This record gives sequence, structure tokens and C-alpha cells, in this order.
Amino acid sequence: MISQKPVVLSGKAWVISASDGKLFDNIDTDMIFHNAHLAITDISKMGPHAFGNLQGWEEFPKKSSHGDILILGKNFGAGSSRQQAVDCFTALGISCLLAESFGAIYKRNAINSGMPILSQDGFPFKDSKLAFANGDSLEVDLSKSTVKNITKNFVIQMQPFSKVQMDIYNSGGLFAYGKTVTLK
Repeated sequence: MISQKPVVLSGKAWVISASDGKLFDNIDTDMIFHNAHLAITDISKMGPHAFGNLQGWEEFPKKSSHGDILILGKNFGAGSSRQQAVDCFTALGISCLLAESFGAIYKRNAINSGMPILSQDGFPFKDSKLAFANGDSLEVDLSKSTVKNITKNFVIQMQPFSKVQMDIYNSGGLFAYGKTVTLK
């Protein structure tokens, strides 16, 4: 039996951008979780190293809070199949990742881990302007695949959160989900 996790996630936005406000695109797994820390196998100890190799974001783990939501650009998580690049956000209690697109391997790793991710072409822009700022209060409805910016009062429709993605999320990851599946 699959348990029910919250389908509406609320948290504070973190817009992962350069000092000029332009979103970072093509953030690779080495920027998310540097290879110098790959010997860490305890997920609970991975959080302090999130974005440790992304210029200007090295202090992010000290500033983030449980439930925060990341706003990301194109091709987030490009590169290697480094699972720690997903697990470090789990360790910090990040509730959801929102991007224009994810690297293919990163996307699969996040879904398999039960990390809610949503994407949409053109996200996170509205009327050609960046629609989010650090600290905005957000509400993500996984069942509707929507992102509501409560601070600025608008909603953006994302690509659908699939049934199997929801089942994996509710189970707490692919391996736990696999235990719920029965063969006919």
C-alpha cells in the first residue's frame, strides 16, 4: 500500500541565479555536489555540501530552511549520474525543484528518489520577466502541476506530474514503490 504524502507543498523560493540576477543554466552535478565529497555515504551529512562548487551559492546550506523550493534554469543537473546531487537537497529538507528543464539522468535520479520535480518550457518567466524572487512564498500543487506565487499572486502551469511519479513520491522512492507492486 502506498502512503499519502502532501500533494501541496509550501515554502520559500530560492532563485538560483548569478549576482546580476540572470538564472544559471546548465548547472552540472559537480556544481551541485562536488566530487571532493563523494566519500560521504550518509545522506544526512550531504546537505552542508549542496552548491559548494557553484560560485556565489556556497553558503546556501546555511541559509536554506526545511520546505524551501528551488527555482532553476535550463538543463539543471547536467553531467554525471551523481546521486548525491539529489540527496544533498533531501538532506536539507528542500521540498521541490522547479526548472525549465532537467538533465536526463538527474531527472530520473530525482524521480527515483521521490524528490518532487516539475518543469515547463519558459519557466520561470512570466510576461518575459523573471516571475520569482528569493523569499517569495510559494505553493506547489503536485496533483494539478501548478506553482502559485503567493507573494505576487499568480499561478504557472507546469508539465503534468505523472501517476507513476506520484506513486514513487508517495512511496518514498523507487525501491519502496517496487515493494508495493504486485505482478498479475
